[in-house]
Amino acid sequence: MASIGLASARPSNHHRSLADGLRARPLALAVPSGRVSFRVRCSQSQTEPDLGVTVNGLRMPNPFVIGSGPPGTNYTVMKRAFDEGWGAVIAKTVSLDAAKVINVTPRYARLRVGANGSAKGQIIGWENIELISDRPLETMLKEFKQLKEEYPDRILIASIMEEYNKAAWEELIDRVEQTGIDALEINFSCPHGMPERKMGAAVGQDCALLEEVCGWINAKATVPVWAKMTPNITDITQPARVALKSGCEGVSAINTIMSVMGINLHTLRPEPCVEGYSTPGGYSCKAVHPIALGKVMNISKMMRSEFNDADHTLSGIGGVETGGDAAEFILLGAHTVQVCTGVMMHGYGLVKQLCDELKDFMRMHNFSTIEDFRGTSLEYFTTHTDLVRRQQEAIRQRKAIKKGLQSDKDWTGDGFVKETESMVSN
Repeated sequence: MASIGLASARPSNHHRSLADGLRARPLALAVPSGRVSFRVRCSQSQTEPDLGVTVNGLRMPNPFVIGSGPPGTNYTVMKRAFDEGWGAVIAKTVSLDAAKVINVTPRYARLRVGANGSAKGQIIGWENIELISDRPLETMLKEFKQLKEEYPDRILIASIMEEYNKAAWEELIDRVEQTGIDALEINFSCPHGMPERKMGAAVGQDCALLEEVCGWINAKATVPVWAKMTPNITDITQPARVALKSGCEGVSAINTIMSVMGINLHTLRPEPCVEGYSTPGGYSCKAVHPIALGKVMNISKMMRSEFNDADHTLSGIGGVETGGDAAEFILLGAHTVQVCTGVMMHGYGLVKQLCDELKDFMRMHNFSTIEDFRGTSLEYFTTHTDLVRRQQEAIRQRKAIKKGLQSDKDWTGDGFVKETESMVSN
């Protein structure tokens, strides 16, 4: 895992140079934690916001990354992503033996605002029971190589997953790296498919197993490695910590949430319905965004307190459809933001909207670069006990008046809705 100094090289946590660290966080030494003095300085600048980011030594024109899944399933669609301007592409997960992967159709189901089965409401939830790539590995490898030959300055990341077999992991890493890909994302988080083969979330939910497999991977890999985390666990910081301690340069969070989309009230069958039957799958789209923000916030705070923020990175995933959605992840410490379901719903051209809206946000706050505001909102999270202390102190100092009811005994049946509204902040 020695640093070679190229875009596709893997910077070592122990041998990374000071210059590399400064390239990764060009303003880290000039910006105080409160960002106050920087905002004043930036307010005088009329320059266009710069969306470029450097992540584990990899330079991207913007922080928007195609998340592993259907939008990165073959050469044609990945080429389209690069042409449209995505900062990086993570290909659909590959393994050594694609013959074991057999998908079904239909394999998606949507949740809309409104009554069960509504066909008119806004789509807020998306479930999939899709497996990893069913294309032969050799085919995917040829396409990786072709993409890197045609787009040498763009970042292509391979998502990989294997069975609990050291030799298989080593072979897969070796073959994938030979194509010239820039980094690896390890799928420790797919919630459905082949858990009996110790693949996907079966590894990500078992910290002892995760530590062992991460050890195999990081001993073999020569490019940066990101571990993709499952949200289907009590404390997501535990596997994230294990992955980073085991040598991974970054983590991605979150993968989809195990779910049952719903039951068709006419047929009494579950969705997505395949010959009258279904199976639990992974939930994504807008409805998971608040859950993803919470998981990313927890990981980010852990990373900042226990690891060198210049050496380790975080990629936020979950319900991103607007530049504002992305800004929230970055404010919580994410270096990049992945989009998968959003592309499936809105197309590859979505990246232009994302970039424009993120720039608008940056102009509103006089931010010049992504680093100017990354992690800014983390300091505003605290414990409930501390919230009570802060509010009591504010009331004592007559700086605030407590809104809403003073005690649970004050709730009434007739005014329940208005009483609830009196305690909502937004």
